[in-house]
Amino acid sequence: MRCLLCLEWATQALCGACLRLHGDAGMHGARPRCPGCGLRLALGVPRCSGCERHPPAHGPVTVAVDYAPPWDRVLLQFKFGARPEWGAALALLMAQLMAQGRRPGQAAPARAGPAVATLAALDTRVTRLVPVPLSPERLALRGYNQAWELARPLARRLGIAARADVLTRPVHLGGQAQQDRQARLARLRGVFQVTPRGRPWVMGQRVAVVDDVLTTGATAAEAARSLMAAGASEVQVWAFARTPAPDEGPS
Repeated sequence: MRCLLCLEWATQALCGACLRLHGDAGMHGARPRCPGCGLRLALGVPRCSGCERHPPAHGPVTVAVDYAPPWDRVLLQFKFGARPEWGAALALLMAQLMAQGRRPGQAAPARAGPAVATLAALDTRVTRLVPVPLSPERLALRGYNQAWELARPLARRLGIAARADVLTRPVHLGGQAQQDRQARLARLRGVFQVTPRGRPWVMGQRVAVVDDVLTTGATAAEAARSLMAAGASEVQVWAFARTPAPDEGPS
């Protein structure tokens, strides 16, 4: 296959040179992320000020990269360029990059095998993966849900059950690009519904909500709230990329 970034031939979705150059550890060194929202932290800071003031109800947030060049170009093509087949490659990259961003002090994986590395990096007992759903209008327009195209191969790689019919989004709210987190949370309240067949599937389970990009985290937080209300014992948030804070930018 060809590397998604440099297009050179590689044995995996991202060649070794691009993984070192553009992976999270290569771009940011040892800078950690806030476990509550995925934003970058200064060294020695346990969580961001926003999550200190308003701790999220959901479990840890795990992301692979910042939503910044060159990843923004790749994700825009995946999402809007009719490239659902890129989901498998991005799931593989998500595994590799999450392994790169293992917690400080955690030993490096013995080999670069993404399935083994990701399980070690996530250190999780998640038993269910659920993609953030699209509204019927958006799904009909796009033809596929990019979150499901990412979650499905990631679930296969990790040996975790995944379903796309657990959570629905029956109402189309339109764009929310100009809204801050609090405005989005208020607007999204109650927009997701757990289906009758999905309720027993998540009851008592540790679930991870999967999305391609976290912008403010409001959408994933509302999806997690719906799943916890349906009886999930914990809901984590996994995403390929996180939009940096406005005053931070990609570092």
